[in-house]
Amino acid sequence: MLNYRLLFFCGIILVSQLIVNTVVCAQPVLLGIDVLEKNNFQLLKNKRFGLLTHPAGVNRHGISTIQVLKNAPNCQLVALFGPEHGIYGDEAANVPIDNRIDRRTGLPVYSLYGRYRKPSAKMLEGLDALVIDLQDIGVRSYTYISCMRYAMEACFESDIEVIVLDRPNPLGGLKVNGPPMDPEWMSYVGAFQVPYVHGLTIAELARMAKYQTGCLQIDERSRKKGRLRVVPMQGWQRSMRWPQTGLRWIPTSPYIQNLSAVLGYAMTGLGAQIGDFSHGIGTPFPFRLLRYQGKSSQQLLHALKKRRLPGLDFQIIQTQSKQGTAVEGVFVLVTDWEQVRLTELSFHMMQLTALWAGRAIYAESKHAALFNKHVGSSAWWSALTKNGAQLNLNTFIQDWERAAMRFQQQSKIYQLYP
Repeated sequence: MLNYRLLFFCGIILVSQLIVNTVVCAQPVLLGIDVLEKNNFQLLKNKRFGLLTHPAGVNRHGISTIQVLKNAPNCQLVALFGPEHGIYGDEAANVPIDNRIDRRTGLPVYSLYGRYRKPSAKMLEGLDALVIDLQDIGVRSYTYISCMRYAMEACFESDIEVIVLDRPNPLGGLKVNGPPMDPEWMSYVGAFQVPYVHGLTIAELARMAKYQTGCLQIDERSRKKGRLRVVPMQGWQRSMRWPQTGLRWIPTSPYIQNLSAVLGYAMTGLGAQIGDFSHGIGTPFPFRLLRYQGKSSQQLLHALKKRRLPGLDFQIIQTQSKQGTAVEGVFVLVTDWEQVRLTELSFHMMQLTALWAGRAIYAESKHAALFNKHVGSSAWWSALTKNGAQLNLNTFIQDWERAAMRFQQQSKIYQLYP
């Protein structure tokens, strides 16, 4: 049976975690699309352009960027481009999407999550510019930033201007955490050499792609010649997490319906890659409700609490699956934002998997490539397969923390906000 008292308790805890010690910004945060409109769309004057976006691409009033730009004066929106989940967010994860005609605007929609991940020259034919308005969640493996990078590469190779409309990093711009990305494992779930939680906005990542040698997988001449314009936000600061912006969260994908899932994705997304952990998909708490097949909630709760993870606590709750089946699991609570290392829980989950299922589960080579693409390093995989539950996780955590601090300093040249 659904335990409403515990769900209410968890909801209150979640909200307090996100807004504790914060004040909603007195001045409204203007998104890139708002600033573009405020400036009468001057960047687009007399241009034929395409738009890469999705349902969370809206202005501060919740009006779709598609609609805003379709009605913009002295310019012409002629094509739409869709990332994973499509321009309306109704496509399942990891499912290829076909090109089509948009039923609402009559414009062609080119899928960048189907036969093509990178726009073809034919898709870009006749465009003066490609506008990109994608809401990211601040985590390296979330594919919208990869989609942007691939689109930038294609546009730079075809001498088409790229205009990125900036949006907040919902986790803020100060929290940087997790394993870095080794070049050998770069892929569509790791298209940037950044820590797993990178602390940058999507326009700042675009600046990195443009100005950092080797970030784009194209020849240097095309990179240097490529034209990038970014439209920064107004009123946003690095210390702001999403609740402080005063903006309404629009689901960015089917399982990221709210800010609880945004936070959970960073914390548990890697931890259920292999083994018998589940992290709440199919329940009201995706990425926040942990279960392990063959272990009771009490056993899992005890194992997690025993690890004394900074800034985290755990609570057993009862809820229902989407099919109405009773579900009990361990809800992940953030008790101290300053102390929590967002990705650490995932690696403790992996160690528990090695403890309960045996380290051999990580030695199966068929899992290695995809696992390493997400984690970003084969060193962790090697340690798991050799030592499993006995390896010294703290050594990795400390190395990753030092790497994250270095990245934070090095990335300041791409940052747009105080």
